[in-house]
Amino acid sequence: MKQLLALLALLPLQGLAQDTLFTADLQLLSRGEIRNGGMTSDADDPASADRSAFILDRERLSLGYRRDWLEAKASIQHVGTWGHEGSASTSVYEAWGKVTAPNGLFAQLGRLALKYDDERIVGSDDWVMASMTHDALRLGYEGHGHKVHALLAYNQNMRALGSPGSYYSGGSRPYKTMHTVWYHYDVPKVPLGFSLLMMNIGMQAGEKDGVLENAAHTEWQLVWGAYAKYAPRNFSLEGSYYRQAGHDENNAKLQAWMAAVKAEWTPNDHWSARAGFDYLSGDDYVAVVNKGGLGMPRHEVNKGFNPVYGSHHKFYGAMDFFYLSTYVNGFTPGLQNAYIGGTYSPLKRLSFKATYHYLATGTHLEGLNRTLGHEVELEAAYSVFKDVRVSAGYSYMTGTETMERLKRASGDGSLRWAWLSVNIMPRLFSAKW
Repeated sequence: MKQLLALLALLPLQGLAQDTLFTADLQLLSRGEIRNGGMTSDADDPASADRSAFILDRERLSLGYRRDWLEAKASIQHVGTWGHEGSASTSVYEAWGKVTAPNGLFAQLGRLALKYDDERIVGSDDWVMASMTHDALRLGYEGHGHKVHALLAYNQNMRALGSPGSYYSGGSRPYKTMHTVWYHYDVPKVPLGFSLLMMNIGMQAGEKDGVLENAAHTEWQLVWGAYAKYAPRNFSLEGSYYRQAGHDENNAKLQAWMAAVKAEWTPNDHWSARAGFDYLSGDDYVAVVNKGGLGMPRHEVNKGFNPVYGSHHKFYGAMDFFYLSTYVNGFTPGLQNAYIGGTYSPLKRLSFKATYHYLATGTHLEGLNRTLGHEVELEAAYSVFKDVRVSAGYSYMTGTETMERLKRASGDGSLRWAWLSVNIMPRLFSAKW
């Protein structure tokens, strides 16, 4: 903290005079979903009924303040399921303060919604009603085409303050500590930008009162890689590559990687087409037994890539079978995701989108084909007013025997999911003086 105060004391804050701005924004989001087929409702009984219908809701009130060198934001949100007693939760979604100097240096502290590059590794995943935020300190510089961010986060439970090793378990953030450095550069006079990312993540391992190998300790994993996007006129090409090393919470060695490429063509304001491929490495030599369960892994190195805190719904199929939900017994055979799609906008406020995914495991499984299934997604969106948006979607997936074994999902081609969403986002108040 002393170092932070010293840094702030050095920031040249003069010359930033501007009007004071105060804003108040509201979001009222409701989404109804119907699922028929897919993951079963009872993991111990694969034959149990797996149909469901429900309505999710999110209410979020955000207050913003900006004056000279100071900026602040606070958001409170309520998330729940209609009619489900005890399912609702109210929490602080964002709460941060930020100071910025004229030379581009800044410091930001509090609960932050982080979004980097295409959100493959770090994103808010706004499709999930609660979304994701991080309690962190962010220091950085932005100017002359360069952006450098350094993130520092540390999580703790009040009930564990007196325990040896600062034991952290069951908290609202998925990690114990996290250090991240992100650098981005936009090349002058060329529609090219690229980023470098390095994350050092400390996960809680062992038991609070454990001894010897079961004693509480931190297992470290490192994620690093690069992202680039080239977008001349009506065409764009983007790609990313990341590696993962260190150890997981079970002290297994990590050696994993992923790569992705995407191309998009937008000839005019009405049409666009896209295609891409994602590969995420998986565990080797995982035995699959006949009754649908998985055998014991015969490997000493964990090769299943984990895209940690990214916006997973955005990439791996709208039905969220992958990386938002786990495989049986937590195994990770990786993923291949080849997709093609297009968007048609006959009117400025109306759009239709269609996407096809071919999904397969990243590694070979004994006695099973790699193919998981074929998924088709249809989506329509209409902005009724500037701050009112209605959208709907329908997804259909033909699952395979591999999908049925790994996810305990229906393999008879009846995996269907539909949703309807209403998003109301008015600005309640805005004042400048």
